[in-house]
Amino acid sequence: MIPFEEALRIVLDAAWPLTAESVDLQDAVGRVLAEDVRSDMDMPPFNKSAMDGYACRYVDIRNALRVVETIPAGQAPTRAIGENECAKIMTGAPVPDGADCVIMVEYTEPSGPGAIRFTGKESKSNICLRGEDIQAGDVVASRGTLITEQHIAVLASVGCTRPVVARRPRVGVVATGDELVEPSVVPGPSKIRNSNAYQLMAQIARAGGIPVYCGIAADTEEALTPCIAKATAENDVILLSGGVSAGDYDLVPPVLREQGFELLFEKVATKPGMPTVFGRSPTCFCFGLPGNPVSTFILFETLVRPFVLRLMGHDYRPKSVRLPLAASIRRKKVNRAAWTPVAVTPEGKVVSVEYHGSAHVGALCEADGLICVPVGTSEISEDTLVDVRQI
Repeated sequence: MIPFEEALRIVLDAAWPLTAESVDLQDAVGRVLAEDVRSDMDMPPFNKSAMDGYACRYVDIRNALRVVETIPAGQAPTRAIGENECAKIMTGAPVPDGADCVIMVEYTEPSGPGAIRFTGKESKSNICLRGEDIQAGDVVASRGTLITEQHIAVLASVGCTRPVVARRPRVGVVATGDELVEPSVVPGPSKIRNSNAYQLMAQIARAGGIPVYCGIAADTEEALTPCIAKATAENDVILLSGGVSAGDYDLVPPVLREQGFELLFEKVATKPGMPTVFGRSPTCFCFGLPGNPVSTFILFETLVRPFVLRLMGHDYRPKSVRLPLAASIRRKKVNRAAWTPVAVTPEGKVVSVEYHGSAHVGALCEADGLICVPVGTSEISEDTLVDVRQI
């Protein structure tokens, strides 16, 4: 059994980069950039007005200013601004030569025919200078960036209409167990519905991978071997749910070895999820995850999601928030790191959700996140600040 931190390091170090492809900008959210994106121009591309107002020389703002033209957004000035002159200008329009100030229209009043006067006490320049945000050649989004909605405007503004991104990994999901039936089937005696595979496929999609359902395999070598062989041939990663513990029918690790996988670890000091397997073959990676749904969910979030994103070149940093515990958390066994589902109260405190163990499939629906009780820690006291990992 290895510490969780070592397991995560092994997983991330094992990842190899996937090939790259170009996609349309509107399809780029959730993808990972495979190369830097540089600006093809200065931003702003010209000195532009930040306000509706009058462009003038700052030295003249206490004088009556003759309005020499009107400059709407999208139209270039036709002349420079001279002494005691101004141009009526709209937000986003180019500032004419000679002007070093835009006085806000709210702080002006008429001063005779075709003239205005400044009525304010002071004025900022109210000019966005050429290149003050981005200069031509600047990197606006780096390789390894996970593209969000916020990045789309930046890429569009520099003309990057087909960003080069990492290929999405195909992740095959195999559910193992004689007790499993598909969700559409009413379970008979001693049977349960296959919930893990569908949960995992949803998590894979949210992580940016391509989920591939590979079906249910019975707890026999005859059933597991062809299922794993087919999944390995068709995917970059395979996830197996169940069959990794120490029971007579937990056959996943030996079958994986027979299929050419080198298993880099088989037990992790984490709760839930101690019997977690990770390995690689020359063409594919594998995770063997415990069969209980909470274990499966948590191990995906803490080990598999970072790995899937690392394959695409992104270093995943889970979002977390530090909040105080509403009540103490105690435990007896301290040899493993314990992940606990928690909720955040309206008062901003952290409470454990009702949790009956790793088979309690509905517990996570009430949770806002997870906290980790470290190895060797038997109690975290009330009001202690804890890091809540968002899920």
